[in-house]
Amino acid sequence: MADTGAAGARAPDTRPVTRISTSDATSITVGGLDLVNELIGEYSYTEMLYFLTCHRRPDPAQVRVLDACLVTLMEHGLTPSAVIARLMADSVPGEAQVAIASGLLAIGSVFAGTTEQCAALLVELQTEEAAGNSDAVRLRAEAFRDSRSPIPGFGHATHKPDDPRAIRLFEVGRAAGVSGAYVDTLHRFGTAVDAASGRHLTINATGAIAALLLEIGVPIAAMRSFSVVSRAGGLAGHLLEEAERPSARAIWRASKAAVRYEPPEHD
Repeated sequence: MADTGAAGARAPDTRPVTRISTSDATSITVGGLDLVNELIGEYSYTEMLYFLTCHRRPDPAQVRVLDACLVTLMEHGLTPSAVIARLMADSVPGEAQVAIASGLLAIGSVFAGTTEQCAALLVELQTEEAAGNSDAVRLRAEAFRDSRSPIPGFGHATHKPDDPRAIRLFEVGRAAGVSGAYVDTLHRFGTAVDAASGRHLTINATGAIAALLLEIGVPIAAMRSFSVVSRAGGLAGHLLEEAERPSARAIWRASKAAVRYEPPEHD
């Protein structure tokens, strides 16, 4: 590189930077650590996931909580993501990545992906209370009631009156010693939601996971990715079962039987 001044100073390197990983002929470095000698066999998958997103090795309590959250979202039966993956496996056999990727596209603001929305809500409520708005929880619950908008982290079509997964997750959090202000805010908001609506609305699994991930320092921006990573493992099981005991064609036939054709009206 050419000198840029009399003192021989070099021009600053303005190339983009990554702090995730690099490699050469004999080594791979991840987050400043040697993959071969410091990570393989030393970090679990859960620890590595936390390390790559939070940039530090988690303590045992954080690992236990994150493990519980990942296990919770991994499987929930023939959900849309599983059905899509099975249909794709039948349509494009032998291409596991196609089926799994297709199933993961169903994770979003309706199914399995509301964790970050609930987490953002909890942070907003805490911020408002810290600013002196002691009625923040009640007012937000009433706003949801008045708008009739879905409340992220609340309600479930199957699990009533309470989501058993959320109950267990809170138990794990308490046992690990990480249940704190976010979990408290979630429970207080749940009480306010019930009072505003005049009926009980369960805190669901994604709501519990939102509070617990905040407690262990996971960035909100990483939470949807955690849901995707978890569900990918569950879809792998569905693909193997689809190959051994196919159901995609039965699902296809059932959809045709369930949805009737009606000719369009013409002027």
